[in-house]
Amino acid sequence: MDAFLATVTQYVPVHVLIWLTVCSLVGFIGTLIAIPFIMVRLPADYFDTRTPRHWMKNYNPIIRLTGLIVKNVVGAVFLLAGLAMLFLPGQGILTMLIGISLLDFPGKRKLEAKIVGQRTVLQALNAMRAKFDKPPLTLAPDS
Repeated sequence: MDAFLATVTQYVPVHVLIWLTVCSLVGFIGTLIAIPFIMVRLPADYFDTRTPRHWMKNYNPIIRLTGLIVKNVVGAVFLLAGLAMLFLPGQGILTMLIGISLLDFPGKRKLEAKIVGQRTVLQALNAMRAKFDKPPLTLAPDS
């Protein structure tokens, strides 16, 4: 282990390794709190492609555009954090799902439904929702 650490510190300074470790721990703890908080508050049909979604529909166009920009930036952060969590501690797939849900791009609803439609992901989300007495998520039959 000492040889491995010596090799790594040749290429990456120790203060950077410490910073990465702290960021990883903060991200891990943050996702343990944020993911249940977000997933429990979603309506049961949120990932059902048959249900239309209208975000800030009746707001002033300037407020809507500002909100859209902020939502996409936050979504990109969640998506990148989720990708990192595939290799670091954390709930990578669920974090990526939140990021994808916040981003706006063509085919987003189908991608969300495909991720949530995975048996293990759907079971994890519904178990989380059941702990808070929320109904299970519903999906379109073709998901």
